[in-house]
Amino acid sequence: MTQTQDISTDVRNGLARVELNRPKAINALSEPMVAVVKEALESWRHDDDIRAVLLTGSGERGLCAGGDIKAIHAALVRGSDDPIGFWRTEYAMNLAIAEYPKPYIAVMHGITMGGGLGISAHGSHRIVTDSSKLAMPETGIGLFPDVGITHLFAQMPHGVGEYLGLTGTVIGAGAAIRYGLADAYVEDASLPAFIEALEEGPEDPDAVIARYSAEPPADELAERLSWIEPAFTRDSVEDIIAELHRIGGPAAECATLLEGRSPTSLKVTLAAIRAAAGRSLAETLDADFRIARALTAQPDLLEGIRAQVIDKDRNPQWRPGNLAEVDDAAITKIIEGEG
Repeated sequence: MTQTQDISTDVRNGLARVELNRPKAINALSEPMVAVVKEALESWRHDDDIRAVLLTGSGERGLCAGGDIKAIHAALVRGSDDPIGFWRTEYAMNLAIAEYPKPYIAVMHGITMGGGLGISAHGSHRIVTDSSKLAMPETGIGLFPDVGITHLFAQMPHGVGEYLGLTGTVIGAGAAIRYGLADAYVEDASLPAFIEALEEGPEDPDAVIARYSAEPPADELAERLSWIEPAFTRDSVEDIIAELHRIGGPAAECATLLEGRSPTSLKVTLAAIRAAAGRSLAETLDADFRIARALTAQPDLLEGIRAQVIDKDRNPQWRPGNLAEVDDAAITKIIEGEG
């Protein structure tokens, strides 16, 4: 068993367990934490006594809120390249999870966002619950949906991937399963017994999941598709927003939400999702690293974290301040890692 202040690993009856242990921070990820996960996975890969891996998060609030953006902000303020090191390690972990040869079971209870999706949604067995709240809210802090999630967004029909990536909308279990971010629904009340059954073995994990799974809730995005599809399949962010305003009602409210997000992030996000359609996950993660590194040189990341997390005034001053002022050539450079 390996245990630090923020994460623990253990093996019980052939089930290898990883538990994120920063409940006060909703298990936000640091570079040492993701390094522990990657090293543990590597050590278990060729161990014939290990039959499956189970990922959980301590506390009731959620599996993982994402990367530790307060630490990223502090590093940017002091001019450190620590965020670049964090992303390099994190993306390597994301790929290791996706390529893992044994069942990787992630319990995505409560808040599972940003890097929390990266550590779970690439797994082979992804469990959502009554409390699951999944999102990639990065355009609100001057970043973009990274950790390889654009690879999954690009596979979603009806413009739903673009909708989730640009707006950062929170979805529950029904939409998560419908659009490929999760595989099975287990009620929160059943989780202790579910985990105990996995630990007891030697029953196959698929059989345990089948035994404890319930009918998932309805897809909460279904009633929005009438305006998501015609808007979010458009060619540009400007066209998406214009179409949302034209449709009106809830669609216009969505347009207003987008108009408050980082213009640079919106353009980068749409380009990244569309590019991911022709790439493997490994290629997408390589692109994510180039984009994330380029965005550390842009003013919006520092400002977005300040406004949303540090000062909490919720009033970021984006630069450029609107889509019309964004230089498309600059976006191309960011996508290519030259920004």
